[in-house]
Amino acid sequence: MRSLRLMMKEQTPLYIFVAVLFLVGVVFGALIVSALTLDQQQELGDYLGNFFVTVDQQGLSAAPDSYWDIAALNLKWIGLIWILGLSVIGLPGILILDFLKGVLIGFTVGCMVSEYSWHGMLFALVSVAPHNLVLIPVLLVGSAAAIAFSLLMIRSRVLGQLRSPVARPFVMYTVLSFGLAVLVLGISGFEAWVTPTMMRWVTPMLVSKG
Repeated sequence: MRSLRLMMKEQTPLYIFVAVLFLVGVVFGALIVSALTLDQQQELGDYLGNFFVTVDQQGLSAAPDSYWDIAALNLKWIGLIWILGLSVIGLPGILILDFLKGVLIGFTVGCMVSEYSWHGMLFALVSVAPHNLVLIPVLLVGSAAAIAFSLLMIRSRVLGQLRSPVARPFVMYTVLSFGLAVLVLGISGFEAWVTPTMMRWVTPMLVSKG
């Protein structure tokens, strides 16, 4: 555990870097909304309106079914980041994933606010924000660890600057990734059971506004 804490402390600059990259993605995703054409905005508004009516009248899918779908999607992010960290050429892919995650969240929140003003912001706060407050730091920690291990592989295998074995860093990297995966399972439970309930509290306001 001490080694893991030391490793995470040493990776602080990487945490800052991936966090800034993620935030840039959020801003970019929000800007994409304003760049949509009128037809695209109309189609998006119709889709959101139909979605809110469905949620208000029928609710969402059963929690056990949605849980495994959500958990599988979130675990894929963690697993893909872990795999990319193992390869020398995977470094750009990690950065792209962090940026893309930010774009997705920025676009989602931007759409809500653009179509429904503060009602949309309220919906975003209950549907997007709660689980992402934990999920995003988990992904960023995993990304920083993956970048650090990828850089270690570059220095060791490509540049030949390191003579020490990479077995111990690999074990620490894998243990950390496994721990993050366990956290993701818990976060997915919140997203599957709690978030839909919170969404149903807010959707009547959006349906009446539509």
